[in-house]
Amino acid sequence: MSPKKPSRRDFIKTASTVTVGAGAPVHILSNTVDSPTYSANDKIRLATIGMGTMGFGDTRTALRIPGVELVAVADCYQGRLERAKEIFGGSITTTRDFRNILSRSDIDAVVIATPDHWHTQIATEAMLSGKDIYLEKPMVHKLEEGAGLIKTQEDTESLVQVGSQRVSSIAYEKAGELFRAGAIGTLNMVEAFYNRNSALGAWQYSIPTDASPKTVDWDRFLGNAPNRPFDATRFFRWRNYWDYGTGVAGDLFVHLFSGIHFVVGAKGPSRVFSTGGLRHWKDGRDVPDVMMSLFDYSRSGSHPAFNMSLQVNFADGSGGGEHFRFIGDEGMMTIRGNSVTLSRLAARGAPGYGISTFSAKQQEKYLDSYRGKYPESGKKKMRDSTSVTYSAPRGYNDRLDHFRNFFHAMRSGGSLVEDSTFGLRAAAPALLCNLSYQNGRAFSWDPENMKIMPPRI
Repeated sequence: MSPKKPSRRDFIKTASTVTVGAGAPVHILSNTVDSPTYSANDKIRLATIGMGTMGFGDTRTALRIPGVELVAVADCYQGRLERAKEIFGGSITTTRDFRNILSRSDIDAVVIATPDHWHTQIATEAMLSGKDIYLEKPMVHKLEEGAGLIKTQEDTESLVQVGSQRVSSIAYEKAGELFRAGAIGTLNMVEAFYNRNSALGAWQYSIPTDASPKTVDWDRFLGNAPNRPFDATRFFRWRNYWDYGTGVAGDLFVHLFSGIHFVVGAKGPSRVFSTGGLRHWKDGRDVPDVMMSLFDYSRSGSHPAFNMSLQVNFADGSGGGEHFRFIGDEGMMTIRGNSVTLSRLAARGAPGYGISTFSAKQQEKYLDSYRGKYPESGKKKMRDSTSVTYSAPRGYNDRLDHFRNFFHAMRSGGSLVEDSTFGLRAAAPALLCNLSYQNGRAFSWDPENMKIMPPRI
């Protein structure tokens, strides 16, 4: 593979400015990368393990990068293997056993988009077989799996890109730039919610009419999960069960953790507490459909101490939606999709006063002193505020940039934006949310060394 390849992005800039609403400026961000061509011998040969919605989506995105070729896919459901051939061509190899892919020396990289309980084993075997991997989030199913996966990555020197693509977004990069420039003053609070109001959004995924032990390799799907009879609902809606998934925290909170850690430069919270319950989707699932969590982030490096609240509601009667706010003492950044809006208040002036309960004599003395300190206080003055939005262009795809970073690192030896250590620091707080919910208590966490600490007394 040739050494000269595109960087993740050659620049981020304001390409144009438009106005919306009452004249609020919107800066259109852009990223520019070259589009090299590759010889047949210079291609990255790719395979995907797990061809559910994320597997198909990741594969389609990866193949938009020049010089990438899909050669094989694996899945436990025969219908998905047939669909893969329909979409990607009859020449690709299909198999129910992922080991048939890992044993091939002509495959350079694999996308792992399986249920969460398979992540660690497949990722480990893939690295030991000499493959670089793009591993869907959350990186691990159980907290105790993380250190071993990082060690395998270090021992094999394989590349591991964890699939929380927001860290490759030009909007999040702009948010980080604004934060480091002090645009919101000193950060003190982060608020986020990721709510939904649909059956599919609440993981009631469609089940094919031909689902049966004949078309589904049930035993292979179970892996290290508890043994039980074939259950098509568990197979196609695996996110609803602790045996195979990580609940709303592992599916959705992990995006928010990766985003905040990227923007702020944090490594993780020092304390986690979660509550919630199964309020609406009583369809046999055992994970909650409502979760609310609080986090303490201690001061570390360049970021101050702050608090964070995260929320997911899968029965949100207001219609659902996502909201991500970084609040400082001088302003606020709000990230929605591929846009970040910076809102700032004018610099503080006179603090004001409340002296009606003082004696008349004391009021007069207080006012004399106050006017001496704040001579402009007598003038009526509106506190002006400013707001500006930085937005990616229509059709922008941060997952494309995430794969571009992965393949660039494979070709040139460049750095990854979300390696296994970053991935665990995003996954661990999400898994701690689940532990807190299940145990009914707060957990203390050491984000530097990535381990649970004794409870605070």
